[in-house]
Amino acid sequence: MSDAAPSAGRDGQDAPLHDRLHRPLHDLRLSVIEACNFRCPYCMPAGEVPDDYGFDAATRLSFDEIETLVRAFTRLGMRKLRLTGGEPLLRRDLPALVARLSRVDGIEDIALTTNGVLLPRHATALRQAGLGRVTISLDALDPALFHAMSGGRGEVADVLAGIEAARAAGFPVIKLNCVVQRGVNEHQVLPLVERFRDSGMVLRFIEYMDVGTCNHWRREGVVPSAELRDLIHARWPLRPLDPRYRGEVADRYGFADGRGEIGFVSSVTSPFCGDCHRARVSADGRLYTCLFAGDGSDLRPALARGESALAGQVASIWRERGDRYSEIRGQAAGSRRHVEMFLVGG
Repeated sequence: MSDAAPSAGRDGQDAPLHDRLHRPLHDLRLSVIEACNFRCPYCMPAGEVPDDYGFDAATRLSFDEIETLVRAFTRLGMRKLRLTGGEPLLRRDLPALVARLSRVDGIEDIALTTNGVLLPRHATALRQAGLGRVTISLDALDPALFHAMSGGRGEVADVLAGIEAARAAGFPVIKLNCVVQRGVNEHQVLPLVERFRDSGMVLRFIEYMDVGTCNHWRREGVVPSAELRDLIHARWPLRPLDPRYRGEVADRYGFADGRGEIGFVSSVTSPFCGDCHRARVSADGRLYTCLFAGDGSDLRPALARGESALAGQVASIWRERGDRYSEIRGQAAGSRRHVEMFLVGG
């Protein structure tokens, strides 16, 4: 594999980069820590992952390494950056990292995915540092169910306080993600819509996916987005909205009465691999070209040689990318190992 950097274009950036299916590298989802203060069964189930997992700082990329990595990705066309985990707010001095990354030429958007419980402490500093958007996980409003779905670690009141902290900090875009599982929390869908549909925030329902192996995924646990859409439409009529950009993962719907919008992420029943332009890098510096990848490529040796060498390695990997797992799900014989969700942030 060549470590030579791609040729530079007239604007000083490297030439546009596409994979084997002609998909550009436009988004980077970067994990800053593997640790999490929740143990959600569909991601990082208790009993499968030790409580102290991911807190060893020696295994993580430093802020200097992260900045070099982000600069290398922008040379290849990356414009949207999402910080993930684990729970990214467990990373010490995260606002300082956001401030550094917000100054990188070429970055047009920096977002954060979080469970929300630490936002009251950090939301204002993150916004002032340059964080543009925040996505908060909220799988139930019922306190007992939420507590169970967090692996006995979380309280829904703390997440709701985090949502209010994000609103008070002035984030222009706040999204709320709910992973829906059959027989677990589908009865929470209508209460969630009722609470947030006139809030100015975007509620999104995500099909339960076979990310990783420790969640013991079964297709019977999937509630198709079409079923949820029909359920909501019967109560509050919906109308489809155009995507804001090619490759947007959520199908958008507006309420017919004008009181907001919701989204549906349907990786299982309506795959969107053909427009996927997202790369994922774990906290220890491994590049995954698909959410459902079995293994990643270690970027640290090239990273140690600098931005140009790293851009060359990433370009070589991306040009060979042909991932489209969601489109071929079920075709491969036998089981397949996937990278765990908590390593790449979903």
